[in-house]
Amino acid sequence: MIYFICTLIPVFIYLVFKSKKAIHILQQNWYNDGNRYLSWILKNPLKTFNYDILFVVFIIGLFINNQLLMILFSLFYFVIAIIYHKQIKKEQVKKPLAITSRVKRLLITLFILYLIPIITFIITYQNEYLTYYYLYIGLLVFVNYLVVMVANVVNKPIEKSVAYYYKSKALRKLKNLSNLEVIGITGSYGKTSSKNILADILNIKYNALPSPKNFNTPLGLIITINNHLDKFNDYLIAEMGAFKKGEIKELCDLVHPKYGILTKIGTAHLDSFGNQENIQKGKFELIESLPSDGVGVLNADDELQKNYQLKNNCQILWIGIENKDTDVFADNIKLSYNGTSFDVHFKGDKNKYKFETKLLGKHNIYNILAAIALGKYLNIEIPKLQAGVKRVKAIEHRLELKQMGDINIIDDAYNSNPVGSKMALEVLKMMPGKKIIVTPGMIELADQEYELNKKFGEYMSDVCDEVILVGKEQTKPIYEGLMNKKYKKEHIHIINDVKEAFVLINKLKDKETFVLLENDLPDIFNEK
Repeated sequence: MIYFICTLIPVFIYLVFKSKKAIHILQQNWYNDGNRYLSWILKNPLKTFNYDILFVVFIIGLFINNQLLMILFSLFYFVIAIIYHKQIKKEQVKKPLAITSRVKRLLITLFILYLIPIITFIITYQNEYLTYYYLYIGLLVFVNYLVVMVANVVNKPIEKSVAYYYKSKALRKLKNLSNLEVIGITGSYGKTSSKNILADILNIKYNALPSPKNFNTPLGLIITINNHLDKFNDYLIAEMGAFKKGEIKELCDLVHPKYGILTKIGTAHLDSFGNQENIQKGKFELIESLPSDGVGVLNADDELQKNYQLKNNCQILWIGIENKDTDVFADNIKLSYNGTSFDVHFKGDKNKYKFETKLLGKHNIYNILAAIALGKYLNIEIPKLQAGVKRVKAIEHRLELKQMGDINIIDDAYNSNPVGSKMALEVLKMMPGKKIIVTPGMIELADQEYELNKKFGEYMSDVCDEVILVGKEQTKPIYEGLMNKKYKKEHIHIINDVKEAFVLINKLKDKETFVLLENDLPDIFNEK
């Protein structure tokens, strides 16, 4: 029996590597919310089950002696543990596994699930059953990703209790901050940009706290309230994300916003929402959750906002660029690679006011207009609004201009979408010198994904001198779009690891080169 236990050591080592990878995938798939993790497993059987299906060869144990079987079993898992470890070390990991308390609890449960059959085998060990022990252990290792899912299900009551505790703590804190008012921001695109822009502008006069990074889930807002909010804050700016109907309403029930900004309604997360109508209704849950004395800011240039039958009697402030019949609109827009200037007009005021910003792209004007409209409603004087807009900082990974040696990087890596990607190309087009794009394309667009990526390829054919596509399979529609426009094949470069892009860029660069990094897919979409 001692020898049997020793043969399990390589299995344990391999299981540690594989479990860590499985939990990383689970974490990136929101702990299987909406069966995202299960869907990933079904779409990626080769990554999930790998080559350890070969454990079935140990049926040979029925025909050889136990000593040889033990040696072969131990050697088998020792070899694949080394191979697997080398493989995962080479993988491009953009966002490593976060070892949170939840992950630690999951690891404990997973350990127990594996320990139960092992202890049972040790207690009831009989030499004649050795082959069956190995086959059963091999099967448990083979379905490790599914065992991780079972551990996640087992832990759900615990996680609900933990979440309830922290949620109750956050609600008590909000109740005690009677002077605090909450501003919710949602939309298919531009939520984080709009949030940060609004915070920079409001902080000219008030003390506004934006939810950090992309903390736009119930847990994210609970962490924001418990760890970052204090009695000196006048406003909490809560970014609100959603994958399906009802999730924005859940966030509103948590923080009870008095003000709401709806950026743009598009096709982001179309696969989980189901259809465009569900996206529209889902985003309007914010505005329809506002109290009667609340204020919503809507975009009159967005048909899905303009034509929506609002089920609320709160005040609405309309902004626009094309549509001038609004409360606040912009014209005389001058875009350049140094920034943007534009004139702002307020309803009932015959004057026009010049605003300047370092931000790039027309879509950022909408985000700024929304912040100006709400800021003015909150009694910030126009000169202060102008100063606030001028000091707005570039938003990380959202058309952020960076210098990397002698190469100019336009970092638009965060969550590309059909509207944003086109506008990013418009920004690239304004730049002098050689123009290069690096992209894996767009995702989560349901049955429109192929067609929208093909159009993306067609757009970039008119702008880019060189195209670097990340992921051969993922970027097939972009390649087709480029070919439709007779783009030269020698200027298309296909790689499977974004790290290779920078080596390639250094070979392709000119005296003045601008590189657009458009989208950076999570690790779960890696083709390598």
